[in-house]
Amino acid sequence: MSDFVPKIIAESAIARFRQRLKAGRVLLGAAVTFADPTVTAALAEEFDFLWVDQEHAALSPEALTAHLWAARAKDVPVLVRVAASDTPFIKPVLDAGADGIVVPQVRSAEEVRGIVADCRYPPLGRRGFGPRVPSNFGRDSGPAFVERANREVFVVAMIETAEALATLDEILAVPGLDSLMLGPWDLSGALGVLGDVEHPRVTQAIETVIAKTRAAGLSIGSGMGASVDYACTMAHRGVQWIQMGGDFEYMIKFANQMTASVKERLIPSAPYPEDAHA
Repeated sequence: MSDFVPKIIAESAIARFRQRLKAGRVLLGAAVTFADPTVTAALAEEFDFLWVDQEHAALSPEALTAHLWAARAKDVPVLVRVAASDTPFIKPVLDAGADGIVVPQVRSAEEVRGIVADCRYPPLGRRGFGPRVPSNFGRDSGPAFVERANREVFVVAMIETAEALATLDEILAVPGLDSLMLGPWDLSGALGVLGDVEHPRVTQAIETVIAKTRAAGLSIGSGMGASVDYACTMAHRGVQWIQMGGDFEYMIKFANQMTASVKERLIPSAPYPEDAHA
């Protein structure tokens, strides 16, 4: 009698993320830009997902890997915003264990088709086979792994350029794309009003993207700063998953609020010694 016991694979964090989206929950996430994986470990329990940013943060492959392991230990999904849509930016991130890929500054349906192909194994795509961490270093690398990897990886294109707006319908028709994500700040720049995310041209574009994305059966996300008001505004507009600020912004905002409050309560009118001769 064989003593082989089949390994039971627990429901993955990204599978739960997908189910919560389908159930209509608004999911909240935090951006990670610091190298120390303690940031991920500390934030993980407060959010539905984490977002590691490789577009604007100079994170090494080693730092990214450490964040992915920290999130795995907390059983929280991690989406990684890569720097660009080329294969070398996507493949090693997936093989390191990212649950999803977010690609910024997309401009065409053809580009999105390439992104989707890079995220899925044949016959659905062209992803090269070397999954390392996702396959438990080759211990789980058979057909069941390939099927699960193709089904679960969360593929996102950011809509933040004029070209993407102009080809939105074509982008939404790309098979295998899971979600679009708004980049309100860059979108405002593309529309000639950088930083004015409530300008009528910007809000009209945002509402169009949200409506068309949801009508196509895809989920819609948005990036933003650490603003409760704007997060609620975007959720009311129909955004389903929201990256609202991140590590350095939380630190700075709380530090600013705390020091200002202490100074106001202790010395509301007296100047600091170093300011006395100003």
